[in-house]
Amino acid sequence: MQKICKKCANNFEITEDDLKFYDKVSPVFDGVKYPVPKPSLCPDCRRQRRLAWQNILKLYARKCDYSGKNILSFISPDKKFKVFDNDVWWSDSWDPLDYGMEFDFNKTFFEQFGELMSKVPLINLSRRPSSDENSDFTNYTLDNKNCYLIFHANNDQDCYYGFGVKYCSDAVDILNTFSSEIIYECIDCENCYNLFFSQDCENCSDSMFLNDCLGCKNCIACHGLQNAQYHVFNKKVTEQEYKLIEKEIRSGSYKTLKDWNGKFRKFLLTLPHRAVVEKWNENCSGDHIYRCKNVKESFDVKDTQDSKFCWRVFNGPNSDCYDIDQFGMCSEKVYECSAVGVNTTNILFGMNCREQISDLIYCFLCYFSNHLFGCMGLRRKQYCVLNKQYSKEEYEKLIPKIITHMQKTGEWGEFFPASLSLFGYNETIAYEHFPLLKENALSAGFNWSDYASPPPVANKVITKKEMQKLPDNIQDINEDILDSALTCEISGKLYKIIKPELSFYKKHNLPLPKRCPDQRHADRMALRCPRKLWERNCFKCKKTIQTTYAPDRPEIVYCEECYLKEVY
Repeated sequence: MQKICKKCANNFEITEDDLKFYDKVSPVFDGVKYPVPKPSLCPDCRRQRRLAWQNILKLYARKCDYSGKNILSFISPDKKFKVFDNDVWWSDSWDPLDYGMEFDFNKTFFEQFGELMSKVPLINLSRRPSSDENSDFTNYTLDNKNCYLIFHANNDQDCYYGFGVKYCSDAVDILNTFSSEIIYECIDCENCYNLFFSQDCENCSDSMFLNDCLGCKNCIACHGLQNAQYHVFNKKVTEQEYKLIEKEIRSGSYKTLKDWNGKFRKFLLTLPHRAVVEKWNENCSGDHIYRCKNVKESFDVKDTQDSKFCWRVFNGPNSDCYDIDQFGMCSEKVYECSAVGVNTTNILFGMNCREQISDLIYCFLCYFSNHLFGCMGLRRKQYCVLNKQYSKEEYEKLIPKIITHMQKTGEWGEFFPASLSLFGYNETIAYEHFPLLKENALSAGFNWSDYASPPPVANKVITKKEMQKLPDNIQDINEDILDSALTCEISGKLYKIIKPELSFYKKHNLPLPKRCPDQRHADRMALRCPRKLWERNCFKCKKTIQTTYAPDRPEIVYCEECYLKEVY
């Protein structure tokens, strides 16, 4: 079945399996099923709308609206929402049921939910301070120690500047990296040690500039190697030759590293790349999918089955999940949700709802709860609507009436409108994956933020021109740099170097970065393919393949069969 997206006007397909899923997750009350309708937006527009509710990377200083103390928050101080410090929000010093509202059938549901959002206090950061140690400047995190500006991260120690950091230590400037130690500027790497400037590597150590390598050690500027040692540009060298090259690169010189990075990028264009990264799967499509079955058009997914349109879904088993962004973690029958997971079942249209939840519909920031509709900020509650408590019998009579009302208003089956989002579009993850100019974002119904965080406090600001005059070698940089604000060579933003970061650079002879953390993150994101599938032909056998490499990109792209024959 073909449909036309009501937003972008592109055609998209709804399959028989999709219809079966929508039927499976449709709620039932008193023996009557209330069908979840077919989506009105294409998969990309649905995902863009969900991600417009997620600010993970932007942090601001503001005051707790309960205690008045200074706090850090992902909600900027110019926004008119109540924000409570984490410890207060989780305490018994306030009751979210105090903000309960009677459902008004003369108003739309989203209008009433917007009213609820303006009243119920929000949590300042998505993290548990009680589980962290010296890791205040983090968000979407858990169980970290001595970490700074890492996001979507857990069980890390001594990690700085990263997104998607899990079980790592002594790591700086990383993206989607797992169970690794002493790593720098790495992307999509797992079980690696002492690895630098590398991407899509597993079980590699003591190496630099690797791409799609497995079990390699003492290698430099290599692609597609397996269990290799002492290789440079994919050619075998002697141990003595290797050490001379390694010494040159690890001299601490910014210019030398920049030159080697340029040579490595040119080298990669001469070699075949696999169409997508996937391992141990059955009947799957997408990129970076592992140990999955019947998972379609999904990205960065592990241990999941019978799911579609998923992004960053980990720690299964997960099953029957459609249109969800982030988490998973033992989730089943979840549809159109963002940041929902951790032992969850039967969740429709949810945001930031986690940990032992079930049978939630249109809920936001609810934990350890079940049988809620249109609720916000509830913990360990059940049978509530718009934060008002009902009996089980009253709840089960009211919900069908609300769904019928939403069917008439055209709201039933649609995710929360972006206009209600807490954030400006340019603050959210949507801006990363679907960049828009301010005027285009506003005309599309998104919000925009013009709030600018104050620059870091410093004794001295080093301008772009002065940045070029800084010593080329890290060993010529002293701790005076910690008192200065540097100017990003690309964006012009000011940023600071923190003491443990400088110690890491000096210890591993790495030059001082000349770009701010936001720009470095953007640079890493640019090295990943977009989370989108295109059709193109295998460079070798010419058959049609699905790949995240757009047809106009210069890389040589092989189908999986040709790639394995050529490389491994």
